[in-house]
Amino acid sequence: MYDDAYLARIEGLIRAHLPLWELPADAALSLLAISENATFRASAPGRDLVLRVYRPGYHGTAEISSELAWIAALRAEAVVPTPAILPARDGRALVEIDDAGTPRRITAFAFVPGAEPREGDDLPRWFHRLGAIHARLHAHARRWRRPDGFTRKVWDFESMLGARPLWGDFRAAPGLDEPGRALLERTARVLQARLAPLSTPDSFGLVHADLRLANLLVEGDDLTLIDFDDCGFSWYLYDFAAAVSFIEHTPVVPALKAAWMEGYRTLAPLPADAGARLDVLVMLRRMLLTAWIASHAETPTARSMGEPYTHGTLALAEDFLARMG
Repeated sequence: MYDDAYLARIEGLIRAHLPLWELPADAALSLLAISENATFRASAPGRDLVLRVYRPGYHGTAEISSELAWIAALRAEAVVPTPAILPARDGRALVEIDDAGTPRRITAFAFVPGAEPREGDDLPRWFHRLGAIHARLHAHARRWRRPDGFTRKVWDFESMLGARPLWGDFRAAPGLDEPGRALLERTARVLQARLAPLSTPDSFGLVHADLRLANLLVEGDDLTLIDFDDCGFSWYLYDFAAAVSFIEHTPVVPALKAAWMEGYRTLAPLPADAGARLDVLVMLRRMLLTAWIASHAETPTARSMGEPYTHGTLALAEDFLARMG
């Protein structure tokens, strides 16, 4: 859906409504990212913000409002650094604009400078910091009294790889042949069995679910979290698996896992078998992303990954099954 015509249409729609956020219609406007949503930066002297245009059909109004409620609570309690929500002139945090009968939902956030940490930028140091950040997020999720009507997606086995997959079928992965499909199906069955005993009330709750490198902004020694669009209910330890998205196969992952666990334990305990649990969740996330690439083929990320990512998933699945016995 994110072809040039669609993006041009959305850009024109945004520009026509920039005054809602106290920006002139001729403000500088640039596309920042395309993933589930299209994200733009709009700026003029004294005003700099990020506009997220939600992907049609993915989140409903109640889900988006719930995401924004958690962000507001996290900021109000200074739990983690994350950009402020910037309401429109009429006070709406979520603005719905009619586009020839199709509602386009838009939220504005304060622009925060920074860049994602790179693989060569002492990643274990950042993952030590991220472990502590996740511990704070999880502690807040456990104690926070969610507002009435709070609703977010549940990221469990069934919604990832099972009967109701939210991101598509991993069997449709680009370049996947019959032996590869059979391998991934075996892997899915092992994952389902390994995950079942982990789904207890103390290990499953509200998580960010997508703090991969692209959703971390580094500026000097500051680390800012962005994009709570996929926050929902899942295993708390799944947050680490999401953090190593697209680099699951690299040799640095064991060091990242050790640093993350060490950072987490500075604020909260982890189960004695946390390392083994993380390995299961990393494989789960890798298969979920393999399905996402198949169902989001129009996005730049999916186009850049393609069949090589599928082949990498197969290699990881073989290794995973060998280690699981």
